Amino acid sequence: MMSLVAMAIDAMLPALGAIGTDLNVVNENDTQLVVSAIFLGLAVAQLVFGPLADSWGRRPAVHLGFGLFLSGSAVSLFAPTFELMLFGRFLQGIGAAGPKIVSVAIVRDQFKGPVMARIMSTIMAVFIVVPALAPAAGQAVLVVAEWRAIFGLLLTQGAVAWLWFALRQRETLAAEDRMPLSIERIKQAVYETCRNRIALGFTLAAGIVFGAFLGYLTSAQQIFQGQYGVGEAFPFYFGALALVLGAASIVNAKMVVRVGMLTMSLRALRGLVSVSAIFSVVATTLDGQPSLWLFMVFLATAFFCIGMLFGNFNALAMEPLGHIAGTAAAVIASLSTFISLGLASVIGRAYDGTILPLVYGFVALSVVALVMVQWLAPAVAPQTAS
Repeated sequence: MMSLVAMAIDAMLPALGAIGTDLNVVNENDTQLVVSAIFLGLAVAQLVFGPLADSWGRRPAVHLGFGLFLSGSAVSLFAPTFELMLFGRFLQGIGAAGPKIVSVAIVRDQFKGPVMARIMSTIMAVFIVVPALAPAAGQAVLVVAEWRAIFGLLLTQGAVAWLWFALRQRETLAAEDRMPLSIERIKQAVYETCRNRIALGFTLAAGIVFGAFLGYLTSAQQIFQGQYGVGEAFPFYFGALALVLGAASIVNAKMVVRVGMLTMSLRALRGLVSVSAIFSVVATTLDGQPSLWLFMVFLATAFFCIGMLFGNFNALAMEPLGHIAGTAAAVIASLSTFISLGLASVIGRAYDGTILPLVYGFVALSVVALVMVQWLAPAVAPQTAS
């Protein structure tokens, strides 16, 4: 269930050029909207599905999410125009938010302590593997069929997962534990998150850093297949970098208890600023056309730093909001995604056939995030930092 988002995003990347050609996209950078649209739907819906699951129960919320995801997949599969396909992608994002958000709640309902940690570790393994394999799955489909068949693959995956859930997963939220659905409760959570310096600060920092990463994600196909001409080998380059992110998450999980979230975050940000600034000088000297291996070294190093930030930033933002954890998590996820979408759009649409817009984006956003976290550091209590 949780792999739906990663699969829906990354499986489409090798097909962006073909989609643009078939649907008469004039500006090549507009194909990036195929990625942005699903993130927009995700950003909108994450704020809704958490409260829905607390009010209706887990199963109804997941059923709604799967229904919307399959509807969006079908719209995109048969869309005659680019605009209609983007609407389908937006609907996919709204729907995928349901299984993604609620599945974590289902785990929390049923398990705690070491058993819950083991289940969540399995989920993290999926997060590491799926982004690495999804582009290869999309490329494999393109070998035997056109790009629309990838939406057929997503439709099938969603249908199988939905059927399994309907048949095998019982309701895990007892009727007496359900909370009334209240717009006022969501508004209160938004207000409390935004007026808390630590929560808002780390939410903004997460959105800023993810904006740089999402800028890469939206322009990766153009850079690797267009600029560097890797062709059908694109999924292998993309997958290798995805594994670097996964490796960083594992390293962070092993070190954060001993070193502390704040210290790990500051070290990773300083590393990201340093490597981005150095590589920006190299890339500028080479007119934005460094060798592929040099570009991969930069991305691998930068992604290792970024991989250490996502979990820490989210945990630091959530620390003061334990009393409204469920709704606060949805607020933080939505707000950070909206921020990253805006920043990624600026980076992606600036693509000019060189990697300079992307690299300059990494420099600027990592510096801003570092300054913000250093400003927040004195307000983070010692027990929160560790």
